[in-house]
Amino acid sequence: MDLDELPDRLEQAADRVGPEVNRTVQQQARLLRAMIRFNASGRPGPNIITGDYFDSWGPAQPFAVPDGGGATLGTTEPQGRRLEYGFMNMYDSLGRFFQQPPFPHVEPAVNELSDEYEAAFKDALDRIFGS
Repeated sequence: MDLDELPDRLEQAADRVGPEVNRTVQQQARLLRAMIRFNASGRPGPNIITGDYFDSWGPAQPFAVPDGGGATLGTTEPQGRRLEYGFMNMYDSLGRFFQQPPFPHVEPAVNELSDEYEAAFKDALDRIFGS
């Protein structure tokens, strides 16, 4: 490539940034949801009893940001924080004493995905600046 081609190649790359970043974010959000649900399917995470908590981890909600995209992922169930962090040596609002240990399922998924997240964005950069 010579310097005369550089402006055109940079302009083409700029047009690909937003779609590639959004695609990568959405893909990683789907992977994270799958990993959280897997971790919430038994020990060391919480056991499935009714399936309501497992099912509450619905699809990631995408949202637009300049030159890319974002995703929100979470549960609608109130026990989510208690399951992730535990509820040890505490009383609830009804005066019941709890010794519920934590059953982490979100943090391990995020930690496991962090290396893949970096690699996914490196691949996105190759797609943006390649060809």
